[in-house]
Amino acid sequence: MFKIIVITGPTGVGKTKMSIELAKKYNAEIINADSIQIYKELDIGSAKIKEEEKEGIKHHLFDIKEVTDDYSVYDYQIDCRSKIEEIKKRNKNVIIVGGTGLYIKAALYDYKFENEDKKDINTYDDYNNDELYTLLLKKDPNTLVHKNNRKRVIRELNRKGRKIKTDKLLYPALFIGLTRPRENLYNIINERVDKMINNGLLQEAKKLYDRNIRSKAIMTGIGYKELYKYFDGEITLDEAIELIKRNSRRYAKRQYTWFNNQMNIKWFDVNYKNFEKTIEEVSNYIYNY
Repeated sequence: MFKIIVITGPTGVGKTKMSIELAKKYNAEIINADSIQIYKELDIGSAKIKEEEKEGIKHHLFDIKEVTDDYSVYDYQIDCRSKIEEIKKRNKNVIIVGGTGLYIKAALYDYKFENEDKKDINTYDDYNNDELYTLLLKKDPNTLVHKNNRKRVIRELNRKGRKIKTDKLLYPALFIGLTRPRENLYNIINERVDKMINNGLLQEAKKLYDRNIRSKAIMTGIGYKELYKYFDGEITLDEAIELIKRNSRRYAKRQYTWFNNQMNIKWFDVNYKNFEKTIEEVSNYIYNY
């Protein structure tokens, strides 16, 4: 019987490793559900899986967009559902792995977006960029769209943005959450940030900064937005690193709250000393579900 297994949880708990092991065990292909790993060039900061770590398992929706591209939850819904059907036709199971809960919810649940009526699209031909941007700020004071990106400004002005969501699950999906005691998890997150810095996160971010890329992916992505503050001279490097750690810990806390309120997840405490034991526990749960 066709299965969709979702592996989720906060950053740094071992989702990638678990997804590989389960994909081998259940003849599955993997679909990414991390909003930053969608983008090319954001490798170290998103802890993106390396080619040699894939162990021959087919991976989807990684590196599909340029870092300057606009990519929405609606776009992900379309892409993910398309991949699910594609994999199903190959008689394979699906493993969705990542911590962006809204992506998972939109893909697997009856989560509808209000269609834009082409008749109502305003091209704003009579407005200059400054005037357009003033209109956008009235609609969304916190917008991250640059005022000179006329195409995106107009798109945002025309976007209705209303979502219609329900708790009806559209696919036979099983939700697995990986976790650790909070204090232990925070220590792992702190160590993970230090490892990212040592592995070249600073250089990765600086290359983007030097190209003056300030897209939504960069300015909302933890690890990049903090280092941009350092490159802008607003804070020191040590302050930027501490800010990355703090924001990562806070994000993990928000992830727990969101998942517990939105999905029926079975949580598993990860045994880092014997990860095979955790894999066995998860596999037994899936088998007996």
